[in-house]
Amino acid sequence: MAFQPILHCPPEGGTALYAYEALVRGPNGEGAGSVIARVNDGNRYLFDQTCRVRAITMATALGLGATTAALSINFMPNAVYEPRACIRASLAAAQQAGLPRERLVFEFTENEAVQDPKHLLRILACYREIGFRTAIDDFGAGYSGLSLLADFQPDTVKLDMALVRGVDQDRVRRIIIRHVVALCAELSITVVAEGVETRDEFLALRDLGITLFQGYLIGRPGFEQLPAALLPA
Repeated sequence: MAFQPILHCPPEGGTALYAYEALVRGPNGEGAGSVIARVNDGNRYLFDQTCRVRAITMATALGLGATTAALSINFMPNAVYEPRACIRASLAAAQQAGLPRERLVFEFTENEAVQDPKHLLRILACYREIGFRTAIDDFGAGYSGLSLLADFQPDTVKLDMALVRGVDQDRVRRIIIRHVVALCAELSITVVAEGVETRDEFLALRDLGITLFQGYLIGRPGFEQLPAALLPA
């Protein structure tokens, strides 16, 4: 696992570490795509369970407990056969690490074709009941979109980097993001901008009302330590 910081930049000024997202990597640092490409029906459950537990144990070993940051973990809805049964290992790992469950955020990518949307809603409802937070990753790029928000309102929506890229120079992207931010505000959903790489993108997104940022401008994924979240001057 590698860990990438998410930075809180409120309108009144200042910054604060908000969370770390756990990102799966291959044994030689290969990207998530090459790893997930080897996941199939025979190993999906074990892969999903292993990633969750590994993310919790590694992050706490690297000092997550000494911060106030949350830990965001991706999960595969198609790997969850029964929500409460499949969460036991994650709960046990968090308890052993002394990590309160409210500091865990389970996010799923909108890019994944969910075989049974009702099953996904059961998973999300179960996680919320247990005390976890939930997030939609890659919002605006996949299968679910607004229809999912109509049925379930997660704690967080993470804008896909395709919407963020070049937003400072793209009027259409700014209009779309402005309305997504307004919609999420009415639904009490927090918005994270992913893939922020330039200060101009950051400034444009902040002007649109976003306060949470993730991307190379903020901090690159770290393996041997939890990287600092810094906003270049």
